[in-house]
Amino acid sequence: MIGYLKGTIASIQKTNNRVTLTLEVNQIGYDLQVVPRLLQSLPSEGEAAQIFTHLNVREDQMILFGFGSAAERDLFRQLISVSGIGPQLGVALLDTLGLQDLVQAIVSGNTRLLSRTPGVGAKTAERIALELKTKLSEWRQQSGIVVTPGAGPAANILEDVEMTLLALGYTDQEITQALQAVGQNTGLSKSGDAEAWIRQAIAWLSQ
Repeated sequence: MIGYLKGTIASIQKTNNRVTLTLEVNQIGYDLQVVPRLLQSLPSEGEAAQIFTHLNVREDQMILFGFGSAAERDLFRQLISVSGIGPQLGVALLDTLGLQDLVQAIVSGNTRLLSRTPGVGAKTAERIALELKTKLSEWRQQSGIVVTPGAGPAANILEDVEMTLLALGYTDQEITQALQAVGQNTGLSKSGDAEAWIRQAIAWLSQ
């Protein structure tokens, strides 16, 4: 119904982990619930902005959701098409992982990464990956989204590496930093040896 709005940022309000942006367009103020990470790239109040939108209609209310790009808005629509995924959970997934990492996690079936989003349990993550994996593989190519390979282990061994390090008492954040750091090693980055990744990560974390 409304593809995007282009106007002036009138105000930004944060309440209960939700961010509401009021965009003034032709002397009309539109309230949009936006993905919190969008604030990192938004101009200041009083400046012009273009926000891509999705109108969510329920019996008791209508909410206009705002996104920084058409691709992010379209991914949100794919997410809420999954059974049990409402708009607030869709926003949370985008905010936690971002567009590219979220697409990559779904396409590679990395349910543990998806489960880092508050409110997304193991079963929900599996359902997202199962229902959207093929769709997003095709959509990603059509949309021209380039997912640069990360410096971490390949998807087929990533979960084994992460689970082992978690069992050793390291946190998600420590593990992510370690794998990114040791993945800069050219030899290791091409390796599919989970044990080698684990040894290098432990060595880096022990420094």
